[in-house]
Amino acid sequence: MGVLDSVGGPEDLKRLDADELTLLAAEIRDLLVSSVARGGGHLGPNLGVVELTIALHRVFDSPHDPILWDTGHQAYVHKMLTGRAGDFGTLRQEGGLSGYPSQAESEHDFIENSHASTALSYADGMAKAMRLRGESGRSVVAVIGDGALTGGMAWEALNNIAARKDLPIVIVVNDNGRSYSPTIGGLATHLASLRATQNYEHALEFIKENLGRVPIVGAPLYETLHGVKKGLKDILAPQVMFEDLGLKYLGPVDGHDLAAVEAALRSARDFRGPVIVHAITRKGMGYSPAENHDEDNFHSPQPFDIATGEERPRAHGWTNVFSEEIVRLGKEREELVAITAAMLHPTGLAQFAEEYPDRIFDVGIAEQHALTSAAGLALGGMRPVVAIYSTFLNRAFDQLLMDVALHRLPVTLVLDRAGVTGDDGASHNGMWDLSILQVVPNLSIAVPRDGERLRELLGEAIAIDDGPTAIRFPKGALPEDLDAVGKLGGMDVLRAGDADVLIVAVGPMAEICVEAADLLDAQGISATVVDPRWVKPLDESLILAAQAHRLVVVVEDNGRVGGVGDAVARMLRDAGVDTPVRTYGIPQRFLSHAKRPSVLTRAGLTGRDIARGVTEAMAGRTTPLEHASG
Repeated sequence: MGVLDSVGGPEDLKRLDADELTLLAAEIRDLLVSSVARGGGHLGPNLGVVELTIALHRVFDSPHDPILWDTGHQAYVHKMLTGRAGDFGTLRQEGGLSGYPSQAESEHDFIENSHASTALSYADGMAKAMRLRGESGRSVVAVIGDGALTGGMAWEALNNIAARKDLPIVIVVNDNGRSYSPTIGGLATHLASLRATQNYEHALEFIKENLGRVPIVGAPLYETLHGVKKGLKDILAPQVMFEDLGLKYLGPVDGHDLAAVEAALRSARDFRGPVIVHAITRKGMGYSPAENHDEDNFHSPQPFDIATGEERPRAHGWTNVFSEEIVRLGKEREELVAITAAMLHPTGLAQFAEEYPDRIFDVGIAEQHALTSAAGLALGGMRPVVAIYSTFLNRAFDQLLMDVALHRLPVTLVLDRAGVTGDDGASHNGMWDLSILQVVPNLSIAVPRDGERLRELLGEAIAIDDGPTAIRFPKGALPEDLDAVGKLGGMDVLRAGDADVLIVAVGPMAEICVEAADLLDAQGISATVVDPRWVKPLDESLILAAQAHRLVVVVEDNGRVGGVGDAVARMLRDAGVDTPVRTYGIPQRFLSHAKRPSVLTRAGLTGRDIARGVTEAMAGRTTPLEHASG
């Protein structure tokens, strides 16, 4: 039996000696590598926090002392040490452990966050609540990566935390110089200087040892120097930034030296006020293929071969097509620039950065700044493309609405991971964008059904110069290109039918809509399938088409509330068309993690489910849509 097998919870860690702790760290790394090698996941960040996480659970008393993770993808080791090591083989599998903290899994998991820069605000509120409730013996620990620390919300929280000297908050900065790729910005440069500077405590020790050998004056001189250590700190390392905010600062400390980390954390805990512990860690630590992986230190690899680190080949996906097309468009249009929020490779902009290094801007984890900076670029005569995950657009809605759309600026949003992403769970699904974006004036929205349409629509979007545009597509492999058999206004007709049913297929739902139409045809129900291509504004031809059919069905991989289905129904009502409209979409609730096909099946978004619902509707029976309506 290994050491990890004997750890049923944090209390068991406190009984281990130094040799056992060393073995425990090695066993944790072995389990991390073997589990992620099978099913994928966030490997590099977790390899880098093994000793740090052990130290946290030895010093603090979780869940009495809440430990918050920012972001939650670095909480795998935390899961192992809080009784879930035996289930770790189910990580990110349907019905298994989540890839993020999960309240449903453990009392040790408080926040289920995957959106960065939030933990300090949670900690501020939780610590204030403890004070108000008279719970004086507790601490709140927030572990925040240096990438998450680039987010503006983190600094808003720091500003408030610093104003309350009585809040027992321990802020652990997990500084590995990377979020996905190397961390970007002035703060990153500042932290890099800290990493490159000898710890001032080590310098003081050197001075003490050497001056102590000088007769008579040695010891007094050391005491004098120690009395002005704040000035010495400023000479040896610029951590004065944090202390000027009014926050006690400890570090930098080697995040892989368990004893040193524990000592720093104990000092921070006993201070009973806001303290920053600056831990220097190495992403991918202990697994050489991750340590030597230049792109992102195996941040989130596909399944891979443990011996070589070679990842299973990825299918040519939506992101690849965007990557190729944006490079081609960049050659045609010298004013084209691209913006990413710390996700150069995941959003497909790495090749654009290589080809046009002066026209790429990585703003760090700062989606709000990305949108308003894009607005400024547009005002300056450039043609900005902002590539982010759909779920992260939520953070920049005000900037899109008031800084971009209000001024009718030609900014194009490219929303990757739209609809259902699956494995990463509720916080990563991009199922909100078509609802959120519907309310933005002057904005046009395109939804491609396949790779060829992605190329077409990206070019069309960038050509629009009197307002913002958005184009969204899902994660994963591309479907086969589905060519149109005709046109209806600006819409593509994918299957021609008679006057029974008009199916409006939104983007990647086209394939299952054609499948549903074929199944309906076998039941004697004729269906016309159209792809609107642009879902805002909707094509006016849809009005006449709806009038000519007995039923309109809208199928989308977005939440049903406020999405394309609602926009179609509203358009027809406004035009006085009374053809009934039925919407099939994602349930309006937070979905547990599973593969995309499984999530879509559970939501009733299959050709068979849609055909059955339409058949019942045409027969005059009420179709139970609860599973598909939320």
